[in-house]
Parts: sequence; structure tokens; C-alpha cells
Amino acid sequence: MQLLDALSVYEIADYLQAQVIKGKYEYVTGINEIHKVRHGDLSFVDHPKYYEKALNSAATVVLINTTKVANPKQKTLLYSTAPFNDYNRLVRKFSPLEDTFMPTLCSKTARIGENTQIMAGAVVGEQVRIGKNCLIYPNVVIYNHTEIGDNVVIHANSVIGADAYYFQKQGEKGYVKMHTCGRVLIKNNVEIGAGCTIDKGVSGDTIIGEGTKLDNQVHIGHGVVIGKHCLLAAQVGVAGKTHIGNNVILWGQVGVSKSLHIGDGAVVYAQSGVPKSIAGGKSYFGSPVQEARAKMKEMAIIKHLPKIWNKLKRL
Repeated sequence: MQLLDALSVYEIADYLQAQVIKGKYEYVTGINEIHKVRHGDLSFVDHPKYYEKALNSAATVVLINTTKVANPKQKTLLYSTAPFNDYNRLVRKFSPLEDTFMPTLCSKTARIGENTQIMAGAVVGEQVRIGKNCLIYPNVVIYNHTEIGDNVVIHANSVIGADAYYFQKQGEKGYVKMHTCGRVLIKNNVEIGAGCTIDKGVSGDTIIGEGTKLDNQVHIGHGVVIGKHCLLAAQVGVAGKTHIGNNVILWGQVGVSKSLHIGDGAVVYAQSGVPKSIAGGKSYFGSPVQEARAKMKEMAIIKHLPKIWNKLKRL
């Protein structure tokens, strides 16, 4: 998230009761998770496995739970015994997006474009922006700060902008939730089927690209970016922070893991699992996926294995 005004690292340290380990930077212009950081941002890290990634990221200030770490880029470090919790405190205090309660079905602060129809029972939150010629069916819920373009259709019972599914295990406390301060952005000419769920980003935005069409019961995780003119069939699930290119097709019940990339023009056949990034311009099948032609040959060979085995036993 981008801050409205830059913050001094000393002001942040004072608020968190953290120790400043001086580096090149004295101000913070944004607060973001490690996958979304830009120059000027503060991020956090609390596990040795990710220290190097955080200290070599674009973040200029890092909230960290050690003072004994190499810092080749001279980032300013803020030492904290609980970076995850302190990060949450910062986001809650300084987020420019207020998560306020809305007492009516359509907030007075929402802006609705010309010729847009919102049917009975739909909920439109605070500071929502909906463009022209849209159709919002009954019982759709659009959370605060969502932005929707022109000519968008959202079918009944879909939920746009629910919190990210992001938790950290903290001993006897159980799972502690990451505070979510991103948005959902839906571009022009998108259609979203019935019963879909699109989570907002943790610190950035979840984006559905222009002309993309979602079937019924599709789930899009936090911070996912989907390109233009994609098709996602029923019961597709895409985990957080994944990037899907343009003109991608995911057929029914495809599962896509987190933080990966699907290239432009890729096609993934039904009931496949995508555990890692795949190149564009090819068709895929299986779980885990491989190129469809190779997978079909493999399946044909497997089909003949019992006959081959019986022949071998007779030798």
C-alpha cells in the first residue's frame, strides 16, 4: 500500500518500540508484503529462510527479528521481536483505506456509472467505483474500495473483495491473521459467474484483466493478477500472488498453486494441478501438469502395462 505521507523510520520505531539499525534510508513511502515491494517501501521478514530475499528486495526498510545478518545494500533495518505482528500494527494504523461498517445496502460514498443496474439484495460498500453499463445480480457483495470498469456483469451470490487467506502460526495463540489492506480491480468487459469469490490483496491489488470471463464457483486468491481475455471454467481455484498472462484458458476444476506465473496463451485441461510456473503457448494436462501431448502418450503406455506384464510373466 502507498502511504498518503512519507513516514520517518524513527517515528515508526518509536510507535513499535523497535530498534533502528541505521542504513541509507530514513523515510518510508509505502508498506508492502515482500511480493509487492517497491523502492521506498517497508516490508518485514521473520524467518532465516527469507532473510536474504528480503534484504535483496526493492524494499528500502526491513522490519526484521535479528541484528546479525549481512546487509549488502545498506537497507535501514528495524529490529523487532515480532515483525509479523508489528507489520500488522503499522498497516492498521497507517492504511489510507478505511474498513468501515456500512449500514445500508448501497453506500452513499459509492459511485455508480450511467446505465448500471444493481439488483435487489446486492451490497455495495464504501468508496466502491462501478463504471457504465454494468449488471450486478441479486445478493452480490462488493466490499469497500473495489473498483469495477465498464460493461461488467457479476452474477448472483458472488463476493468481491473478501479478506486474504493469510495466517501465521504463533504457538498457543494459534493462527494470527494478516491484516488485509489491498483492493480488487475489475477491468472493462469482464463477466463473473454465480457464486465466485475474489479476495482482495494483502497490501496490493487483485486484478481481473479486460475481457476475462469467469464461470460459476471460481475462487481467486489474494493479490492474483489475471491478464486480458482469459477463460476460467467452473471450480477453478487460483492461490494467492499468482500471475496469469493474457488469453489463458483454465478448464474446469484446475487448481493453481501460489506465487507462480502462467504464460500468455497457455491452456490447462480440466482437473489438472499446476504446482509451478508454466510457459505460454502450450497445452497442459495432469497433476502435476505436463505438456498435454506427452501426458496423453504416457497414459496410453500405462494403459498397456497390464498386458505387457502378463507377457513378461509367461516368459
